Amino acid sequence: MAGAKFVGRERELRTLARMWDRDGFQMMVLYGRRRIGKTALLDEFAVGKRTLFFTARQQTSTANLRDFSRVIYGFFGLPATLPAFALWQDAFNFIIEKQRDQSASRLLLIFDEFPYAAMSEPSLPSTLQIAIDHGFKDSPVMIVLCGSNEGFMESEVLGVKSPLYGRRTGQLRLTAFDAFDTALMLPFASPEDVVRYYAIFGGTPYYLKQIQSDLPYEENVIDLLFDTSGLLYEEPLMLLRQELRDPAVYNSVMNAIGAGANRQHTIADKAGLSSTSSISKYLAVLADLGLIERHVPFGEDVARSRKGLWQVRDPFFSFWYRFVSPHAPEVESGDGDIAARGEVFGPALDTYVGQIFEDVCRQWLVRANRDGLLPFMATRFGKWWGNDPRLREQTDVDVIAANPGTKDILLGECKWRESLDIVETMETLRFRSALVKGYEHRSFALFVKTDELADAARRRAESDMKVYGVSDMFSALRS
Repeated sequence: MAGAKFVGRERELRTLARMWDRDGFQMMVLYGRRRIGKTALLDEFAVGKRTLFFTARQQTSTANLRDFSRVIYGFFGLPATLPAFALWQDAFNFIIEKQRDQSASRLLLIFDEFPYAAMSEPSLPSTLQIAIDHGFKDSPVMIVLCGSNEGFMESEVLGVKSPLYGRRTGQLRLTAFDAFDTALMLPFASPEDVVRYYAIFGGTPYYLKQIQSDLPYEENVIDLLFDTSGLLYEEPLMLLRQELRDPAVYNSVMNAIGAGANRQHTIADKAGLSSTSSISKYLAVLADLGLIERHVPFGEDVARSRKGLWQVRDPFFSFWYRFVSPHAPEVESGDGDIAARGEVFGPALDTYVGQIFEDVCRQWLVRANRDGLLPFMATRFGKWWGNDPRLREQTDVDVIAANPGTKDILLGECKWRESLDIVETMETLRFRSALVKGYEHRSFALFVKTDELADAARRRAESDMKVYGVSDMFSALRS
């Protein structure tokens, strides 16, 4: 198994540490979908600190308050047999009074999976707001409210209508690792294999920890995803069952997107829904859970563009719904390995990895921009697609980094192939670049799979065209 050592999240840890070092009351709102590593981050941050750590569960308010009471008693060295607090307000007041009595060291109060408790007790945000205004705000306490339901955290904790609005002093939305932090969890893998693993398992630490360093790539994938005993085989369905009341419909929507439907009407049609009006609700909920997102071509307004396409947001879920779900009957009958070797590993998977490689290249541009490795300081990143009136056909530009203020733009092509017509690829990129309007200073980048292709391309590239192989990308940023 990949090492269990905590890696990555340096920026998030620095943000939490800065808040901890401030005087007086602080409240951080931390959120992100399940398995993303929120609790591991908080465990790492809590090391060496006086920490009261409570995790709510999907149960009644009475049961959560009973569990909270036991955690409080244990933290303050009191018998667990004491009766549970009758009200959440009583529990918060008890902590406030104890903190005053000890008048001492700073307290880190972590309330993990806050949405579970608040959904079973709708008055909880108001109760906590009162406790903050009449107690915690005058104490050396840092509260962290943490949750996996992104939509709930944004509306019921961060939203302007929330009783807690204005109480937070910071917020962090935790996302999956990019491919380059993923590499830190797979020190045994080559750069090319990191891209392959990332394309299948994404950047979720829990998933990456399941990869066995002593097994080949294909064996890891088959054991974890194409076997009923595989730890990750039912993971997407388990998440939907845990978070949603009608998981079957949401699963159908995810299957439709995974199979290539990306507009509302086609998704509704493939998912078997009668109208596009009902699909809007399902898409919104899945987006709230961080499972899907809507992309628009570079330069277009997200709210107004009619060219938006829905995509599965995480590579793991994208792979699962593209390759695992269609072969569920074979997996259930014990022939998952045959299906994987016969129909998954091959050209279809190479094409899929090539699509994820574009995401990896965009991630590289963001990181390279921070390190000052681009020809200019970029402020916007994305991909462009649309109609080329010159050829009367649909086309795209894989990756873009730009600064609208200075009129600088970098346009890139990403090729996950063993062989390539280099000259034609470069000429095509330059030809398509004219479709992205409004920029005066243009530079180009070609991202390729192998060192051999990178060396060959550099010999043919002009001064405004940079070439990067996968190994170059990872070595340039490892420091």
